[in-house]
Amino acid sequence: MDILNNFMTAVIEHQPVWVWLVFFGVVLFILVLDLGVLERDAKEIGAKKSILLFSTYALIACLFGGWIHIRFGKEMSAEFFTGYLVEMGLSIDNVFVISLVFSYLNIPKNLQHRVLFWGILGAVVLRGIMIVLGAEIIDRYDPVLLVFAVFLIYSGIKMLLSEGEVINLSESRALKLLRRVMRVTSTLHGEKFFVRLPNPKKGGKKSLYVTPLFLALLLIEFGDAVFAVDSVPAVFAFSHEAFAVYTSIIFVVLGLRSRYFLLAAAMHRFCYLQPACALLLVVIGLKVFVSEFFFDVSDVLSLVITFGLLIGGILASMVKTAVKKTSAAE
Repeated sequence: MDILNNFMTAVIEHQPVWVWLVFFGVVLFILVLDLGVLERDAKEIGAKKSILLFSTYALIACLFGGWIHIRFGKEMSAEFFTGYLVEMGLSIDNVFVISLVFSYLNIPKNLQHRVLFWGILGAVVLRGIMIVLGAEIIDRYDPVLLVFAVFLIYSGIKMLLSEGEVINLSESRALKLLRRVMRVTSTLHGEKFFVRLPNPKKGGKKSLYVTPLFLALLLIEFGDAVFAVDSVPAVFAFSHEAFAVYTSIIFVVLGLRSRYFLLAAAMHRFCYLQPACALLLVVIGLKVFVSEFFFDVSDVLSLVITFGLLIGGILASMVKTAVKKTSAAE
């Protein structure tokens, strides 16, 4: 109970309750619209609809960032937009892992949206806990940010060196553990996460089983938690304000589903985006040391550098793809 009280106190200390209510009202509106209106039936999301959804989420995020600018000033709005771009770039690897999970477990496209929706809800809660606690730790122990910076530089260098490595889910410890502790059906059962089936070990009596759909959800949540270890400290490097950090990250998480359907089929075309994200982690870590020991790096400059690296990775990838097509045509 004390932990919950401390958590709520930390939330309120960073911004008044009504400010958080405005944000969660926007989030609730998006989730209700998404699940209750746009996706009432299981169906595949096409490219056009993905673009429309992605554009809608991005527009809502920009409008919210504009409200932050009017209400709190340009400094916090710059922190919000920088955090949004950083999280957007770092979430590319998350999209790759989601695609890998769906492919390995043979989850059809018309059921993938259901897994992603509930995965997003889990991510909203998980990121909230990590961000508020992280903000409190940094406020009380400022040198912790330097530890974050070292971790980000290490992660960026590791990502650069590991480029091209293939993830083999069949050797995943998490997957092996889940299969060992849960009864998993060999086939899907529609949109169901859980089913009751005869259990041979109990003389044919029915037992609760989880379907591959629920297994996919757990693996995606686990992957999101792993990626959050990189992304949350990265955004904290630009802002210590829990509200700016949390809102920027959650808007990216809310758009993850549309971004997945938009990018999953074209991931191979953005070959330089992962190296750009790796460089971004290194730059973010170095930014913390520069601001701490030399001079303060402005939020606007941070935003420009972040935008430049991500756009540079995308443009370089597009140029390489165009060159390949030209060479193949010749």
